[in-house]
Amino acid sequence: SPAMELSPSHFPAARAAAVALGYLRYLRGGPGRGLELRELRRARRQDIDDVGHKYYLELELEDVLDKDRTVNCTAEVLYPLGSKSSAPDVQVALQGELRSTEEADKEFYDHIRSLEKELVAENIPDSHGKVPPELEPIHLLAWVASGYVIWQNSTENTKFHLAQVKHVKQVKRSDEDLQFDYVILLHEMVSQ
Repeated sequence: SPAMELSPSHFPAARAAAVALGYLRYLRGGPGRGLELRELRRARRQDIDDVGHKYYLELELEDVLDKDRTVNCTAEVLYPLGSKSSAPDVQVALQGELRSTEEADKEFYDHIRSLEKELVAENIPDSHGKVPPELEPIHLLAWVASGYVIWQNSTENTKFHLAQVKHVKQVKRSDEDLQFDYVILLHEMVSQ
């Protein structure tokens, strides 16, 4: 059947957009980039026989570290029929380029490597919704990790977002890589 226009404010549209955003954060996020949905501009839904429901989305994104710059993105989110166990199939295309984070990434890496002992932190953001500036990159890395979890665990009846990093600790490694273990709290908006 042909694709049907949805109001961007409707729950199914917002839910598909949350999956697309999670996938993009996983794909393109990092300690120096935090992608946020500024506006869901357009949403359509197509019911594909014996396959599932496919959403076509037009998103406007912003980087929380560079609020003046926005980037447009189209996404397709396919929820496979009757399958509780497989992740939605997501395809995204950005119109235009995200700014480079090479410098910010290097700064973060050097900072963590220079610490006397492994980093440990909890409750980011705190109960007042504040993230200490030095923990912002750690917070944005949690966006990447949670983006993957949200994408993999979303169904057509869920809408997750990252509520809080309960705990994060850096893992001691023998090589040059940085590794962090996160305990994250996801909030599910109950389907409306």
